[in-house]
Amino acid sequence: MTLVYFAWVRQINGTGEEEMALPQGVRDVRGLIATMKGRDEKYARAFAEEDRIRVAVNQHHAGLDAALADGDEVAFFPPVTGG
Repeated sequence: MTLVYFAWVRQINGTGEEEMALPQGVRDVRGLIATMKGRDEKYARAFAEEDRIRVAVNQHHAGLDAALADGDEVAFFPPVTGG
């Protein structure tokens, strides 16, 4: 799967995009975030406030309960405001 990070999520974890296999046992975005938090300190900080993170799966806004499959693109970004 492709993981894409935007704004402060990208700044904290130090990368804009990475490839990884869907971790065994992970079925949804919430499970993926829990796995990411356990990777290392920078990911733990980036995902510390998961209620502030918005998600898109395959370029469609999704909730934390959205199902995942190997090969999906998952994007993480902060809430967007406009003016």
